[in-house]
Amino acid sequence: MELNPRRAAAALVLALLMLALPPAALAETAPPPAPIVPAAPGKVIMSLVKVGGAPPFSMVGHRITVRGVVIPYVGGQQAKVSFYRDGRKVAVQVRNIRALGTGNDEFTASYVSSAPGLVEARVAHYLTPLQAQFTGRAPAVRYVQVNLGPGASGPSVRLLQSELSVLHYAVPLSGTFDEGTGRALVAYRKMTGLERVPYAGRHVFELLAHRAGRFHVRYRSDGRHVEANLTKQVLAEIEPGGRIHAIYTMSSGKPSTPTVVGRFRVYSKTPGINEKGMVDSNYFIRGYAIHGYAEVPTYAASHGCLRVPVPNAASIFGWVQYGTPVDVYNQEGGGSRHVRGNAGP
Repeated sequence: MELNPRRAAAALVLALLMLALPPAALAETAPPPAPIVPAAPGKVIMSLVKVGGAPPFSMVGHRITVRGVVIPYVGGQQAKVSFYRDGRKVAVQVRNIRALGTGNDEFTASYVSSAPGLVEARVAHYLTPLQAQFTGRAPAVRYVQVNLGPGASGPSVRLLQSELSVLHYAVPLSGTFDEGTGRALVAYRKMTGLERVPYAGRHVFELLAHRAGRFHVRYRSDGRHVEANLTKQVLAEIEPGGRIHAIYTMSSGKPSTPTVVGRFRVYSKTPGINEKGMVDSNYFIRGYAIHGYAEVPTYAASHGCLRVPVPNAASIFGWVQYGTPVDVYNQEGGGSRHVRGNAGP
């Protein structure tokens, strides 16, 4: 293509002028480079919202919510929240990260499981021009199937046992709803005012999630001692400082042969079974003793002694020592202060 003579001449003049300018002048005419702004670092702190239990749990069909606090605040960001049940991804949600007004951000996500299993929420924020990539995890939540009774087994039973154990009820951690689990559950239901049966339904799990059913120690100054609550019909072993060692179901004296109330000490211990059918007996005054027995109703039914189930008797006998204080009381102010000479099993 033929070059236009006028354009060629103009280009030549412009080139000569540029060569004539000093370097400083050329530098002044060039635009400055754009500053490089690195993406802000980021981290997330994940937590559960209104989920109880230790370890945390929820019931099948209930909604759980997780909350993430992102540090620092960067506007216009999003987080991807993935829910896993027993290691398998079951839901994904994308959430906008909102300003908290404290220099940090937050987001929430929720999930409802239709089946039992271990549910975990994982969050990911991918790299953007404004904020760096970060990831995080919320504490796992065990979804349980309620309505558990003798013969049941599996993770839901194991969690029930774990929750009872955290509250210091004497319970096996086998994952099988056996007689030991039933005894511990009866003791728990006594403490929470429920029907005294070896069964765990929705109400039991709701109470466990809120840490209901704690044993309240009355005589902390007695150090290592035993407390027998005649109102609740439970017996507790207490360590120094008021720390609870174990809680058992028991049956105290019936109204016609009540257990004496007061503060006593173990003065005699007889291992094995005696002629009255008392197993591993710990006597605290005259014929009144803590001992195992074949029949331990959920109500007061003994002849004055504190009956405990035979499978628990050996553990209690091993824990109680000569001189161990035994505090027997009735929350409602009842009970007898008369020490009978014919107290029995």
